[in-house]
Amino acid sequence: MKMVPMLVRARQLSLLICMLMLLGLTACASAKPASSASTQTDGRLAIVTAFYPLQFVAERVAGDHAAVANLTQPGAEPHDLELTPRQVASLTTANLVIYEKGFQPAVDEAVIQTENSQVIDITAIVPLRPLPTTADDHDQEPAAHDHSALDPHIWLDPTSLIRIARVVENQLSIIDADHATDYVRNAAALTKDLRRLDHAFRSGLADCVRTEFITTHAAFGYLAQRYHLTEIPISGISPDTEPSPARIAEVHHLAQEHGITTIFSETLVSPAVAQAIAGDLGLTTDVLDPIEGITDQSRGHDYLSVMSANLAALRKAGGCS
Repeated sequence: MKMVPMLVRARQLSLLICMLMLLGLTACASAKPASSASTQTDGRLAIVTAFYPLQFVAERVAGDHAAVANLTQPGAEPHDLELTPRQVASLTTANLVIYEKGFQPAVDEAVIQTENSQVIDITAIVPLRPLPTTADDHDQEPAAHDHSALDPHIWLDPTSLIRIARVVENQLSIIDADHATDYVRNAAALTKDLRRLDHAFRSGLADCVRTEFITTHAAFGYLAQRYHLTEIPISGISPDTEPSPARIAEVHHLAQEHGITTIFSETLVSPAVAQAIAGDLGLTTDVLDPIEGITDQSRGHDYLSVMSANLAALRKAGGCS
């Protein structure tokens, strides 16, 4: 008579053990490494990018084989990015993370915390160049000057994006070898578009009345270097920094010296400073977009079209033929 309860308890214990084993297997399956080839429910790769130009490259190279997320929302200033817990968690599970070390401190910290091994730091592909020295630099604290010593705006030289696209293609081909042929083909198509854009800049800016241009902040150094122009920034690396009276006086002098006709502002930053200086000198204002994000105010729908708009603005301001 006592055997029945004992058998029942044995069966219950056996069922409990099986359930625990099943839960353990499920947990193991969900804890697969971030480099495995399908964290999305639809089977696509998950790629996380820090800001728009990196999103553009990732989407073009990955094509339909990945869902690409951008940590910097449209219209937000990427320099001041703060991440939500959900965004930080997305770096842990991503198949690939693409960012620029030193540009967004919150992203730097999250990359370290998540310990994802599939990470591309674009500064390892394209070395950063020093920022130009202005009158304001002499009045900065040493720590502040050191922090802003390098220009992060790599992407404004189209040939830099070609180099980044090549590395993204190679990394995706390793992570998802089944679609390597597609990644190679997509990267080649993007490279062709970027080379065409580079040629348009080189030919379009080859014969200009003036090669100097004034911008609200020091974002266009790579573009200027590539196409033999001289950028005169009103402020340094931070677009929100108010220029000192000494710097404004310096810009006034340079504008008159070089016969500048246009003061450039940008889409994500107030044009007030550019308008004030232009008003003082009787000059016009226009937009030169550093393409840190695409909004409804952008002069184009993607990197290529906005860069083409930048070229048109530079040609007009420079009196190019």
